[in-house]
Amino acid sequence: MKQTLLILFVMIAGFTFGQSPPVPNSWIKKNDFTGLKRERAVAFTVNGVAYLGTGVDTAEIVRKDLWRYNELTDSWTQMANLPGSERRNAIGFGIGNYGYITTGMNTANATDVGATKLSDNWRYDPVSNSWTTRASFPGNNGGGMYFGACFVVNDEAYVVAGKHGPNNYTAAMYKYSPATDSWSTMASFPGGVRYQLSALAVDGKGYVGLGTDQDLYRQDWWEYKPSTNSWAQRADLPASARASAVTFTIADRGYVCMGTNGGMLDDLWEYNPFDNSWSVRAEYGGSPRKNAVAFVLGSRAYVGTGKGVSGKKMSIHEYHPMWTLGLEEEELEISVYPNPASEVIHVKSSFEAESIALINMLGEQVRTVQHTNELAVSDLPSGQYRILVSSGNRTANSSITIQ
Repeated sequence: MKQTLLILFVMIAGFTFGQSPPVPNSWIKKNDFTGLKRERAVAFTVNGVAYLGTGVDTAEIVRKDLWRYNELTDSWTQMANLPGSERRNAIGFGIGNYGYITTGMNTANATDVGATKLSDNWRYDPVSNSWTTRASFPGNNGGGMYFGACFVVNDEAYVVAGKHGPNNYTAAMYKYSPATDSWSTMASFPGGVRYQLSALAVDGKGYVGLGTDQDLYRQDWWEYKPSTNSWAQRADLPASARASAVTFTIADRGYVCMGTNGGMLDDLWEYNPFDNSWSVRAEYGGSPRKNAVAFVLGSRAYVGTGKGVSGKKMSIHEYHPMWTLGLEEEELEISVYPNPASEVIHVKSSFEAESIALINMLGEQVRTVQHTNELAVSDLPSGQYRILVSSGNRTANSSITIQ
């Protein structure tokens, strides 16, 4: 089926003159998280800076620490501890100039003596490295919640579903407005009660799904429209049902990564909200795991910590997407024809191409030519590919379908 040619103008941000741009749809190992191995933590970004904290360490001790990540030096610095209780499976998000941590459970096991579900809400100020208490989460009649999910739209956070206790789950959703420090009850998640679900926001809408109600892992996917406070079902994740996955958004694409379906997963899926479709992307650069964290800086996502087959993790990997739609980049014109193609691909560009690479949907470079504008493709499998055109430190890429 003929697909519409998507012209992209790309120069990967963060790379100086003379450096090679990263391979699209690839993972790069970064330095380990300095707070050591842990799972069930939270992460958020404020003004282009990432923070990671709380969770459970290898001694099954629940933490309340916070760490700042410096992407330029690939290093971590410990910041002021959360003043409230230590917690795991909390919710973290950034809005404006502040970060927030709310809800969670204060023990590694919900049946431990003194186990308490949390409802407190804390605001972190990166400038003063200090915390301020804010209006508490009202769900469960103020009794607290953990294992919930969250997305942010228009500087407001939506906290959805979660767990109130053993065999006690919810589908309720609440909106937090930092401007008024207030919570509002919103339309409940229509997929039913569950926890360990996934949430993200793209283009002014929220997307929520997956997770479990303890009986079944789920793979459904729902869109929430804040303007009408309404939900609509979207295409299911075309992969294993799962819980405890991580999510992130780069430009106008959403991503679901790893999780558990009883075993550990390492796959990555990209969601396109405009045509309601899913595409498989490069498997996670580290080992399979669940209960990890993710944050985005510019056009790159950072995913790490969590729990794998061999225990808790501290490794972090950086993901470079297939393309960076919606980001401001240097405009380099490129056209590719015919599209679809079956024999030869011709590339026309506004600059002299030094090399042209053809990359499949798993991020594998399947063909490279230099100082020519043609690629023979008759021997390649049918499917969707990316063409990466390079000249010095400049790059441009475009989609192509091979029949």
